[in-house]
Amino acid sequence: MSTALIWIIMIAVMAASYIIQNSLQRRFDKYAKIPTSTGLSGAEIARKMLQENGIYDVKVESVPGKLTDHYNPQTKTVNLSAAVYDQRSIAAAAVAAHECGHVIQHAKGYAPLRLRTAMVPIVNFSSMAVQWVLLAGLLLVNVFPTLLWLGIALFAVTTLFSFVTLPVEVDASRRAVAWLEGSGIADVRTKPMAQDALKWAAYTYVIAAIGSLATLIYYISIANSRR
Repeated sequence: MSTALIWIIMIAVMAASYIIQNSLQRRFDKYAKIPTSTGLSGAEIARKMLQENGIYDVKVESVPGKLTDHYNPQTKTVNLSAAVYDQRSIAAAAVAAHECGHVIQHAKGYAPLRLRTAMVPIVNFSSMAVQWVLLAGLLLVNVFPTLLWLGIALFAVTTLFSFVTLPVEVDASRRAVAWLEGSGIADVRTKPMAQDALKWAAYTYVIAAIGSLATLIYYISIANSRR
């Protein structure tokens, strides 16, 4: 693959990422104004979903920021951003249920999540070291070409992690929507809204994975050209 084509792909990925982030934000702002039929807050929905799935050892807590929601298996906490934690909308319901979807994956031993969790220590190390190893590899490519390939190997780990993340996120959203519908929190009118919000959230992971792959190919092309 030529360097020019790789750059075109990377620019296209950056443009797509900008569009997706803006579309995601608009949808969440829109659906944040649509109440659920039950009137439950995001925190109440999360606790209800966990209890109905027989999970009682995971806490639901509020964290600062916007769209900072996540599940931490180490501390066994579902961390919801302040707006989602207190909000009583279909957007808050979708986010809260999605994060609880990860808890259920963890409880059931969902294979892609197990793989993703196992990769976390390696990815953390790779993320800290990769930029310095790649920089040194590029500067010393004619003297010590193996160093650049080491940097590429580290970057490949983070790229693989981004692709392993995709099925984990998609499955969590599937579980979330199914439970919201089954519990009556999402009805015929609001279910498509929850699906739409989570779909655009998933797109951010897709474009991040594609961008990481394009960057990996770029570094490989540089290494090959220095042979």
